[in-house]
Amino acid sequence: MTAAPVLILLGPPGAGKGTQARMLEDSFGLVQLSTGDLLRAAVAAGTEAGKKAKAVMEAGDLVSDDIVIAILRDRLGDADTAKGVILDGFPRTTVQAKALDTLLGESGQKINAAISLDVDDAAMVTRISGRYTCGNCGEGYHDSFKKPEQDGVCDKCGQTEFKRRADDNAETVASRLEAYHAQTAPLIDYYATKGALKRIDAMGAIEDIAAGLGAIVSEATA
Repeated sequence: MTAAPVLILLGPPGAGKGTQARMLEDSFGLVQLSTGDLLRAAVAAGTEAGKKAKAVMEAGDLVSDDIVIAILRDRLGDADTAKGVILDGFPRTTVQAKALDTLLGESGQKINAAISLDVDDAAMVTRISGRYTCGNCGEGYHDSFKKPEQDGVCDKCGQTEFKRRADDNAETVASRLEAYHAQTAPLIDYYATKGALKRIDAMGAIEDIAAGLGAIVSEATA
């Protein structure tokens, strides 16, 4: 039996990783796994790793890589991941990437493609400050680039409540980009060395980016 494919989306805050991951879910039957969602689900389920994560978060500390890997190991064992997964937000560092390689090796899996969504830093201010999500289903929107078809109504679930992240403003963008380049950008070199890196221009229309990603994913999961 062929091992389920594992894809990674790389890119700075505002590059569109979440939006594109959801579109890939719909197109290929893959499951998007974001670090935040994994942690919340594990805590809610009361798993062993989830209990450890809860204790750390309640103490105001950062959840360790070991705990995140343990939660990811549990999640990859679920039946719905059989067609493959898209990792969004993990790994963030080369240390995490190496730990992930070890985890995947336990089940004969590997990173089929690490896709870098390449963007212009200067454009991120506009992109990040204008984004918001449906308060019910989490579908992403933007003041300029992706408005709901019907103003004030979510295209996906029909709800009318929307929310914006408090840190989605111009004042915080610079520090977040700086952190990305310092910590996560080295992953580009890491996966390039392993022959798994793919790059795509993420400054165009959402549909064009999705088409380019779809071609990459089709090749990577064939």
